[in-house]
Amino acid sequence: MLDQQKTSKLGLFLKELLKERSLSMRKLSELTNIDKATISRIISGKRKATPDHLQKMAACLGVPIADLFTAAGYTVDQSQEELNSDIHISIDSIQSILETSELYKNAFSIKSVEQQLEKYQQYSHTEEGKDTILSGFKKKLEKVGSIGPFISQLKEMFERFRSREGSPIELAIVGGALIYFIISVDVIPDYIFPIGYVDDAIAVKLVLDLLSTKA
Repeated sequence: MLDQQKTSKLGLFLKELLKERSLSMRKLSELTNIDKATISRIISGKRKATPDHLQKMAACLGVPIADLFTAAGYTVDQSQEELNSDIHISIDSIQSILETSELYKNAFSIKSVEQQLEKYQQYSHTEEGKDTILSGFKKKLEKVGSIGPFISQLKEMFERFRSREGSPIELAIVGGALIYFIISVDVIPDYIFPIGYVDDAIAVKLVLDLLSTKA
């Protein structure tokens, strides 16, 4: 009974995510290479999702792997080492999806996200960069709605940047993440749906890690 309750919680979570992203179970099956009948049984609570299922779904739906693991009833130790491991697992899943779907020809890596963030950090120091953040963040937020749990973290970053709370280095780091989110054509362009925002979530994670070292 307990396992059914946990799986039902996952099913409700997956239904909500599919609705937000206007995805069908058939499309999710195509993107993750998981049989549609298996996805249907997971969502209905008739089958427990495996870690492999959850990793593929997390990469495709743009949510932290830990969120799906928790909803499925797995114990997730949120240690720094495991969170970093989750990012690398997501990278592998993203690249696999990109290759099989033929949506995007370039290789995806954490390094490419880091390089883009560094460029945007420098840009956030300029008046044009500041204006891009202050005038563009809310517009982008209205466009994407509540896609991705990283949105709440970006909102906190925006308020921090707007109120100039932090050292110049910290504000540049925050500004880089905000510009990364605002500009649609980043490492994985946002129009490559549904994984176009996955790199934004990874960028937020990288920035939060970097900020923790500056605290």
